[in-house]
Amino acid sequence: MTEAKTLLMDAVAVRRALTRIAYEIIEKNKGIENCTFIGIRTRGIYLARRVAQKITELEGNNVPVGDIDITNYRDDVLNKTQRSDPVLPPVNPDLIVGRKVILFDDVLYTGRTVRAAMDALIDGGRPQSIQLAVLVDRGHRELPIRPDYVGKNVPTSRLEAIEVRLSEADGMDEVTISQTK
Repeated sequence: MTEAKTLLMDAVAVRRALTRIAYEIIEKNKGIENCTFIGIRTRGIYLARRVAQKITELEGNNVPVGDIDITNYRDDVLNKTQRSDPVLPPVNPDLIVGRKVILFDDVLYTGRTVRAAMDALIDGGRPQSIQLAVLVDRGHRELPIRPDYVGKNVPTSRLEAIEVRLSEADGMDEVTISQTK
């Protein structure tokens, strides 16, 4: 039996949401000077790159873009032997020290992924500030975290799942919602 999915955002809606986020970032930061975009792997990095490209088109300046691996910072990995080898820093310190970091993720839910990303960022150095951009905010926070930039607010129940597909990883751009069992 196929699970019923409802389309929340098609490719055009995703593009428009990211364009709006680009304008909001420029406005809030009075340009992009001293800004860095950091995408939480995997889809957050694609969102960060797309918004950076849009800002380059609008402002004529490039925004540095990096990614962050939060594997070692997740609070649901209790067994230290399950954690990945911490040989490499979670993010390049040159991208964050003293800079305005805009952190990107696809879906904001409990806030635990973002908390892990902030811990990893701070381990890499001290940013001037951290802002959060998400494509979808679905609510149900367990931690006091709120996004600065939101593509779409989608009130959900805990029995629903939001799935973001991006062309770089999935061959198409769309956001769907479905019932979980």
